[in-house]
Amino acid sequence: MTTFIDLNLCPELNATLEALGYSEPTPVQAQAIPLVLAGHDVIAEAQTGTGKTASFALPMIERLSRQPANPEYREIRGLVLVPTRELAIQVGDNTLEYAQLLGMRVISIFGGVRFDNQIRKMKRGADILVATPGRLLDMLQQKKLSLDHLEILVFDEADRMLDLGFINEIKALLSYMPRQKQTLLFSATLDDSVEALADALLNNPQRVRVAPRNAAASQVRQRVYAVDNADKADVLCYLIKGAHWRQTLVFTRTKRRADDLCAALQAEGIEALAIHGDKHQRERIAALNAFVEGEISVLVATDVAARGLDIESLPQVVNYDLPNQPQDYVHRIGRTGRAGQKGLAVSLVGPDERRFLKPISDLINKPLQLQPVPMAENGKLVDGKALPDKQQGGKAKPLNAKSQKGKGGKKTKSAKKELPQQEEVKAPSRSAGRRSLFSK
Repeated sequence: MTTFIDLNLCPELNATLEALGYSEPTPVQAQAIPLVLAGHDVIAEAQTGTGKTASFALPMIERLSRQPANPEYREIRGLVLVPTRELAIQVGDNTLEYAQLLGMRVISIFGGVRFDNQIRKMKRGADILVATPGRLLDMLQQKKLSLDHLEILVFDEADRMLDLGFINEIKALLSYMPRQKQTLLFSATLDDSVEALADALLNNPQRVRVAPRNAAASQVRQRVYAVDNADKADVLCYLIKGAHWRQTLVFTRTKRRADDLCAALQAEGIEALAIHGDKHQRERIAALNAFVEGEISVLVATDVAARGLDIESLPQVVNYDLPNQPQDYVHRIGRTGRAGQKGLAVSLVGPDERRFLKPISDLINKPLQLQPVPMAENGKLVDGKALPDKQQGGKAKPLNAKSQKGKGGKKTKSAKKELPQQEEVKAPSRSAGRRSLFSK
């Protein structure tokens, strides 16, 4: 059995890990850390919630700590590129926590906040920088920082960065970096576009794979319920209340649907907030903190806002809308069932979304069978015991007393908030992303 002591990390890192209660590395950590310490370029593919951040942060800190830094100004020697603000904050916080006893400076920079404030943060430099590509490129172009001393480059959630269209920024960023450096690429899903990126950037990389390619987290129970589009809000309310769900992360396809669903949940007395790209950063952070602290029970998010969220012991995730890219399904449900804990992933599938099920099933190599919405008994959903058809629509939901009135159970006006039909999206192409990323 491997322990962190066996990985030959420095005493300061071992003391920090012991204080954090870490004794045994996860499989991806046990395989990746020695390779990174040995100086290899690495491509690591592992399910979400398996400890990928520590897999690159710990050995990067270890390697950089071997060379004393200038105490007056820290040249950037480690760089982690991430696709979203939330992930930049999360990875930066985790890396800083690991490096605390070594006195290393770790700073996160990202868009959505004042440029001058982040310039001030960089006044004394940083040993490790965690950044979104766009904000980093802005700073480099304005000569506010330099990557001339970069030794280690990490792409975290590389597939998502390509999905979000960062490839042009990545090409531009490379021109500011030395050619000789160690490059690490980590993700839960790999496809042909990521492989093309790896071929272009990595030198004879070592590969780490601790689960079948693009596998969904093994601890997550997946349920797929057939629902009419107009009934989704009511069905979700029924599931949340009938099964007494707490801390439920709900994914929608668009920002408008996130806001509309949040309003519908609030009308039913369910504490909910939404996060998406149109929200100010302070609003997104406040909503996430309220969710983590239990002040609200439901967080409604789009994929852009929710990628990389690491919420401890999150019991369930709901796909209010199925994603039109199968890889996003893997990342969504990977928010639950993390670090060996069990989780539940529920998808509410409208008639026009059924065509997305086969590409998802093919990707995860597991059939996803449509089921009727189950009954809720004693705070649990009972598989095989379906809610009667007449109650699966919006007119006869067994919600709590707040949404019913009189003997006939007539709803109040606020309880019947119908969301707009979801946008029509073409089925994903299996060959998408296969062209060379560095062609032209």
